[in-house]
Amino acid sequence: MKKTVKIFSALLGLLVVAACVIAGGAWYWAKKQPVTMSAERIDYVVPAGSGPRAIARSMQQAGIDIQEDAFVWMARFSGLDTSLQAGAYEAVRGDTPWMVMERMSSGNMLQTRLTIPEGWTYQRIRDTLAANPQVRQTLGDVSDADLLQRFGVEAVHPEGLFYPDTYVFVPGTADVDIMRRGFQAQQELLEQLWADRDADLPLKSPYEALIMASIVERETGHSQDRARVAGVFMNRLRVGMPLQTDPTVIYGMGSAYDGRIRKRDLTTDTPWNTYTRTGLPPTPIASPGKASLMATLHPEKHNFYYFVSRGDGTSEFSANLAAHNRAVAKYILKR
Repeated sequence: MKKTVKIFSALLGLLVVAACVIAGGAWYWAKKQPVTMSAERIDYVVPAGSGPRAIARSMQQAGIDIQEDAFVWMARFSGLDTSLQAGAYEAVRGDTPWMVMERMSSGNMLQTRLTIPEGWTYQRIRDTLAANPQVRQTLGDVSDADLLQRFGVEAVHPEGLFYPDTYVFVPGTADVDIMRRGFQAQQELLEQLWADRDADLPLKSPYEALIMASIVERETGHSQDRARVAGVFMNRLRVGMPLQTDPTVIYGMGSAYDGRIRKRDLTTDTPWNTYTRTGLPPTPIASPGKASLMATLHPEKHNFYYFVSRGDGTSEFSANLAAHNRAVAKYILKR
């Protein structure tokens, strides 16, 4: 009996030693042994719904030589297997398996930026997203009407509905998700600013404000002139005078615009030609930023009905046609 106990104790001791060796080896592999990588830095994507084994395979395919079974056991025993987040990540030479896994558990993802400047058209926004290799493309065959339907929009035209801003996103983010952020940001801002608008504006709805703000955006090269330019257009609306703004003509010309506006372009009627039609055009002509929306909803009060560019980004404003013609002769015709 004593001999059996001794043998059992010896075996138990060997098992404990073996367990300690295994545990020590696992600890060393997880927290001390750098992962072998094919490059100094490797980006990889964890698809939504991926478990530890699928994640390990994604890393292997990207060039990160991580041991699949060991990674799975590490994730499960640490309890982090249920908190590994989908997204785009970067592994750096010298990272241990634990560092890699902890980064995914905390959601410490790669991020990139995409800037949509004020005054861009909807089509230019779509083209920019489509050309960005870090944006996941899902809208290739989606029509404008279908896109708006996804966002629950009753409007039939997407122009102006997306807020120009710098968007920070994780590589691999879908184009529709970035578009949704832009749409929601523009709607929230417009609703907020419309509620605080000046009284007695000749605008019937937030959408009309958006249309006017897009014109102000395209007409203003000098930020300090925005509210004054908006005031000119408000004065014209009040008296039924055509807005006569070139950017609306250009928008209506579409692909026919070659960088110049000719007299025939000003007299060729389109829904956006504010020389041939009074009132606002049917849709915005670009994506206005907050400054142009603010100027539109809080325009400067004055008696100006005309303005012309001085050629330096600022404008010369006039109260009557005679004064405007003199300004045109001075700044445009150089007389």
